[in-house]
Amino acid sequence: MNNDQIINDLKEIITPYTDHKEALETLTENTDLLIDLKINSANLVDIILDIEEKFGIEIDNDSMTKMINVKETIAVIKEKLAANAG
Repeated sequence: MNNDQIINDLKEIITPYTDHKEALETLTENTDLLIDLKINSANLVDIILDIEEKFGIEIDNDSMTKMINVKETIAVIKEKLAANAG
């Protein structure tokens, strides 16, 4: 799974949790979930739960604390997918 596929899935997951649709449409690896998309910490937890369900992975607390921007979120998703595959 490449980064563009993950970003498209993230856009779908994040859509119900942000009112900043313009920032969502231009989502890149440099997008900060909290600052650019104005997602609060409660919704960030919901997003992480949705990511777990979508990708069939489990995200531990240490990994969760890294997921404040798209780049780190993609890295965590890829790491967990690789762990599941191996």
